[in-house]
Amino acid sequence: MIGTNIHSTREARRPGPGKDPGPAADLPETVIEPDAGWTGLGLGEVWKHRELLLVLTWRDIKARYKQTLLGAGWAVFQPALVMVVFTVFLARMGGVPAGDLPYPLFVYAGLLPWTFFSNAVLSAGNSVVSSENLITKVYFPRLVIPFASAGAGLIDFGIALGGLVLLMAFYGIAPGWPILLAPLVVLLLTLAAVGIGTLVAALGVKYRDFRQVFPFLVQVGMFATPVIYMQPQQAALERSTLPAVAGAVPLVLALNPVNGLIGFFRACFLGGPLPWADLAVSAGIVAGLFVVACLYFRRVESSFADII
Repeated sequence: MIGTNIHSTREARRPGPGKDPGPAADLPETVIEPDAGWTGLGLGEVWKHRELLLVLTWRDIKARYKQTLLGAGWAVFQPALVMVVFTVFLARMGGVPAGDLPYPLFVYAGLLPWTFFSNAVLSAGNSVVSSENLITKVYFPRLVIPFASAGAGLIDFGIALGGLVLLMAFYGIAPGWPILLAPLVVLLLTLAAVGIGTLVAALGVKYRDFRQVFPFLVQVGMFATPVIYMQPQQAALERSTLPAVAGAVPLVLALNPVNGLIGFFRACFLGGPLPWADLAVSAGIVAGLFVVACLYFRRVESSFADII
């Protein structure tokens, strides 16, 4: 039986009458049982299988760049192309403000973490259903699958980060000491992507509608996140003739788990006040989502092999 709980017993096997016990009598028995009810996060078991996690991550990276002309260049080309589109249609034609920063640099610094987050969430959300052959044939902690899929996006993020450095050099902007806090933001972005992707992966096994709806929700999510515009408190929304709208939108954005992370990431590289309050709210929401996602995934993972 494929389960999620493994333990070993030290009791030796008793040989039959008249048989030599041999060395097998000293070997412990390994029992695999399904977990009953709600279980822990299972992160310890994932750590024990960290080599498998690295292997699956490397597999996803090779599959992503296999038979592509640009290869890793897509990591830079994708946000750069979106940056050009938004610069032409929003900055020049729509007059969207970017404060004292050049709008292309402002947008790219927001698109970079958002592209990583969205791609990681989509990859993790589809990972379990895409690994049907692996899940139905061998036991391993299933959490490894969405974790590996989301982690593969870190390579793209690192490559695209070089594009941001080049843009900063082009516009003559040098980072200050807050850039040392950027790894913290990347860690929280990764946890957010892993948490949401893991939850969607578990739901998508039983409810296949999530695979159709969630990519659309991710696309809409970019416009609910200050990626291509400033925070409402700083931008033209403050001048809205609808005070109720001007007050409600910041509250909705504050509940967005990546809202504070993207703003803090931009401030780390481009300067400006660090939004500590937004970061604290986002970190709390991300931590809660991660715990809930892992608990739910562990709750239903024993049925994956039967349903998938």
